[in-house]
Amino acid sequence: MSRCVVRVVLVGILGSWASIAAGHDTWLLPARFQVPAGARIQLELTSGMTFPRPKSSIQPDRLAATGLRIGGRKLPLDAGNPDRIALRLSVPTRGTGVAALWIALRPRTLSLTPTEVQEYLREIGASEDVESRWRRQQRWRETYVKLAKTYVRVGEPTGDRSWREPVGLQLEVVPRADPTRLRAGSELSVQVLRDGKPLPRFAVSALPSATIEPIMRSTDGEGRAAFTLDRPGPWLIRGTLIEPSSSPDADWHSLFTTLTVLVQPRDGP
Repeated sequence: MSRCVVRVVLVGILGSWASIAAGHDTWLLPARFQVPAGARIQLELTSGMTFPRPKSSIQPDRLAATGLRIGGRKLPLDAGNPDRIALRLSVPTRGTGVAALWIALRPRTLSLTPTEVQEYLREIGASEDVESRWRRQQRWRETYVKLAKTYVRVGEPTGDRSWREPVGLQLEVVPRADPTRLRAGSELSVQVLRDGKPLPRFAVSALPSATIEPIMRSTDGEGRAAFTLDRPGPWLIRGTLIEPSSSPDADWHSLFTTLTVLVQPRDGP
């Protein structure tokens, strides 16, 4: 079955949480990736297979944690009333800097059919150990957590390198270059952390649109991977970690993490 047909099938069964976890990313997308000092940052939180277009909203009661970090100062994000396609979030800023913004959602549990599991594992680049264990047990009950992060440039900061510091998500993609100064054709190197420690041999991917095949990489021994961002616009960096669960109600525990960045057009001809 072609990738296109598989996606159409998954869209047709969006009523189940299984297809939402298996086929959907959750991401934070700022209305503007650069704002004046003192401005309020506006964001959309959404899930779907249509990045960067919002598709399915998140209810405010699913938010387990939210945050803004800028200039060493932290604030929670303010949640508005969700509409059908996105939950609107906002937060005020003071001073200048590179603002890191993030959310963590409360865990949910689901079951998947064998067909859904096969597509799911292929999409996320799951390890052979995960697939082998699943084939032995032939059952898939999963508790999953969604995590998302982005960056916004506030004013004209000088010397702010706080973007290199993790915000403390359980599974986190940390850029190794200023994520607010990316240009088409530039390379973005990232480090993936699990509870603050480098995560080696982990599948992470990047895509500018859901209509384009993602670039898949495996992290090295220090949890690092690099992508050439070859076109302007928003990009989604994503990864899913699946681990055996010790809970009697689930066979697996998973962490979905995303990072959105904006790539500016290339300078000059």
